[in-house]
Amino acid sequence: MNIFGIGLPEMAVILVIALLVFGPKKLPEIGRSLGKALKSFQDASKEFESELKRGAAELEKIDEQPMEARIEPSEPAQLVQVEELTTPTESSASTPQS
Repeated sequence: MNIFGIGLPEMAVILVIALLVFGPKKLPEIGRSLGKALKSFQDASKEFESELKRGAAELEKIDEQPMEARIEPSEPAQLVQVEELTTPTESSASTPQS
């Protein structure tokens, strides 16, 4: 039995030291909280993995669709009416002076 590179004799030594440090009453509570933490970590990693798979499936779905190129017609050029610039005539240029 090899968990995280730790064999059975090493695991026994660690449990004995933990029992001496924390005491028999506190040890089950620590084990329980450690188990809950590991379970929540597993749930989070599974959720993360499923989210990545869902995102990859959406990308593959997008890649399978053929690309469409559309050329939209441009709007016809609007004709700009240019008024002829006229020079002021003599009649309008000369105003009666008093």
